[in-house]
Amino acid sequence: MISVSDSAKGKLLNLMNEGSIQQDSYLRVGVEGGGCSGLSYKLDFDSTMKEGDQLFEDKGVKILVDKKSFLYLVGTELDYSGGLNGKGFAFNNPNASRTCGCGESFAV
Repeated sequence: MISVSDSAKGKLLNLMNEGSIQQDSYLRVGVEGGGCSGLSYKLDFDSTMKEGDQLFEDKGVKILVDKKSFLYLVGTELDYSGGLNGKGFAFNNPNASRTCGCGESFAV
């Protein structure tokens, strides 16, 4: 399962209510090769569920994860910080053995 913190849920709902994202969209979370630690996180909105996607719902947020990415993300919490230092979404991934300084890439 992938979970969402209260602050991340609030920011995601704000983004959806701004009107540029369809209200029935899913939050798509994934992993791709790259970044200084080897793997990078992907975060986007998607209105289509694809074959092989895992669907989770936490705090009313519907989350899609492709099968390959799920292996790296199981147990991860998506968080959001609006502070002056490090504003943005962050992945709290218990599977990451190493992360880069910016938190956008990781290794397992």
